[in-house]
Amino acid sequence: MWLIPHSRAGALWRFALAAFVVIACVAATTAVAGLLQFKQFATYLSATPALKNAQVVIPNPGEPQTILIIGSDHRAGTSFGSSNTDTMMLVRLDPSSSTINVMSIPRDLKVQIPEAGGLATSKLNSAYSIGGPNLLESVIKKNVFPGLKINHIVDVNFGGFQDLVNAIGCVYTDVDHRYYNNTAQTGYSSIDLNAGYQKLCGPDALSFVRFRHTDSDIVRNARQQDFIRWAKDQYGVTALVSNRDTLLKIFGKHTQTDRSLHTTDGLINLFNLVAFSAGHTIKQLAFPAILLPCPVTATGQTPCYVSADPSAEANVYSKFMTPTIAPATAAAPVVAAKRHRSPSAQALGLAADPADGKSQAKALGNAGLTVYYPKLIDSSSQYCMDVTANCYEPPNPTTVYVGAYPRAYVLHDPSGQPHAAYRLTLVVNSALGEYYGVQGTTWRTPPILKTPQQTRIVHGKKLLVYLNGHHITLVAWRTPQAAYWISNTLNDAISNGAMLAMAGSLTKAGP
Repeated sequence: MWLIPHSRAGALWRFALAAFVVIACVAATTAVAGLLQFKQFATYLSATPALKNAQVVIPNPGEPQTILIIGSDHRAGTSFGSSNTDTMMLVRLDPSSSTINVMSIPRDLKVQIPEAGGLATSKLNSAYSIGGPNLLESVIKKNVFPGLKINHIVDVNFGGFQDLVNAIGCVYTDVDHRYYNNTAQTGYSSIDLNAGYQKLCGPDALSFVRFRHTDSDIVRNARQQDFIRWAKDQYGVTALVSNRDTLLKIFGKHTQTDRSLHTTDGLINLFNLVAFSAGHTIKQLAFPAILLPCPVTATGQTPCYVSADPSAEANVYSKFMTPTIAPATAAAPVVAAKRHRSPSAQALGLAADPADGKSQAKALGNAGLTVYYPKLIDSSSQYCMDVTANCYEPPNPTTVYVGAYPRAYVLHDPSGQPHAAYRLTLVVNSALGEYYGVQGTTWRTPPILKTPQQTRIVHGKKLLVYLNGHHITLVAWRTPQAAYWISNTLNDAISNGAMLAMAGSLTKAGP
């Protein structure tokens, strides 16, 4: 069981980072961002005291910067002994790179922490409780990434998350499966979300990004980083400019930074660098985590640690620090459409399953739009059904949530216009949080389809391809009446070829 007490907020700081980066970009690239405006921003960020003795290296103007983002329940001015942090993230901003490089470090990483004159084996997040951001940074350098130089530390308290989400008008989110937990039964955070593309506002967005019932650190980090990407891609500069003061006030109230970011010069230096990164995509680098076994013994539950091979850590750190050089032909975000010839379905790990697809379409009833299902699905997966327990996690593995799978529903766009929608959900491994889905909606221009990186033609369909690094995270297809897409698992477990082949096999459900 992977659960989080409802008294603690989950790793929500990633969204706060997205707000900070985007708002900073707006500030640096608009006419109002003069010296007086930067002084006002410094005032907002000074609503909480600066972190004492932060071990940061102040960069020269224009140099690349590495920022350590910490998500905690720490209140400014109190001791760190009762504080917790779920996950830590490194962000690399480099004016010579075409991407903003992001890497999460697992909270459960097995490390050696200075304690009582010696070293004690513990989880990385324990370093924060013992010695705050300074000890955490020191432990990361000694145990994970020797040679790491941090230019700024941003410690985000989770209290303002709901206000931030609501202030920007909520976030359209591609919810991969049914999320449910009842606090009254378990004592842990309540959540009640059905699968499907939908708008999440404060409380629901909070429950989505903090969920950790059966997730590993890897899947949870992937879900939170997806949320960042959806939020970043959804909002334009104009909307952010109009709300910049409100957002920065919220951010400043719930954030502590190193002393440099309390100064006008420090903010200008960082904001100018962010301005160069305005159009850059977020490149997520996966930490090479190894989930160690944590069996229950006669003396109780053993700690559930995450480990990593030092050479693999060095390799991913090198990639994190290396700027992404865009090819000369990358001026246009969408490449010319070209026909794609896939290997055989068997070679791609796919299986023909039209019978179950038809059954799913029939179970939707009148969905309000033409239903398409994939003739090919991942051979290790199966459809989630209301009549089975294959897609439900503890503590209620046999509970049947009527109407959850498959799901036909109404999706509202930002103007409030209703659109018919449906979601077919498939599970690869529920214990690992590996679900993928087929989405259809009469809303042909949802934010998630705003910026495809490539197009491909498969079986006569012009497919829009969306990438997370080199991995395909979503493949979409439009008809004159609707938009359809297949979403990969949160950890992009399905191969690029399989994603294209499944999307190319989308077939109209017959009578």
